[in-house]
Amino acid sequence: MTTRERDAETTSVAGLLLAAGEGSRLGRPKALVELEGERLVDRGARILREGGCDPVYVVTGAADVTVEAAVTIHNPDWADGMGSSLRMGLATLPPGVDAVVVALADQPLVTPAAIGRLLGAYREGARAAVATYSGNLRNPVLLGREHWPSVHALAEGDVGARHFLRAYSHLVTMVACDDVARPDDIDTPEDLDRMRALLASGENRP
Repeated sequence: MTTRERDAETTSVAGLLLAAGEGSRLGRPKALVELEGERLVDRGARILREGGCDPVYVVTGAADVTVEAAVTIHNPDWADGMGSSLRMGLATLPPGVDAVVVALADQPLVTPAAIGRLLGAYREGARAAVATYSGNLRNPVLLGREHWPSVHALAEGDVGARHFLRAYSHLVTMVACDDVARPDDIDTPEDLDRMRALLASGENRP
């Protein structure tokens, strides 16, 4: 399908936030952690929405929470890992969605600008795209609907779209986001302390 044909249809690019983990090394579900007075799950959904994704879906698990202005999906198999949450999220998206931007709740320095760059690549014809930082593939990731079966088949354990990005690298557009976002994630209490210090100091700029 060409860009012009796709634009002629009533389609949308959804946002999908994976926020189901228990945060075993952190000691609590990451979705409930607050930064600057906002839960990570709310922050992640807001960033997707402000970046241009509509509708926004959130896959929850260890903490079954409701997110304002987003469709929440509880994954009863969340303990199986991120792969199960990605598979459930993709299976839930409605027929009118042509592509999805997948983001993780524990990467709060991803910005609406990074989401916007992926959407820009989509508008230029990309059917799979990934944000890169210093040339490294990280998150978020944009996936056209025709790729969802392959992503679904390759997502397992704590691996989301990574296997797909490697197996189909020839189809993936790299989108540099070094100057608008950072891929730092929160896995441990030390990571959380570091993130809070970055935000307080204003040094979180890319």
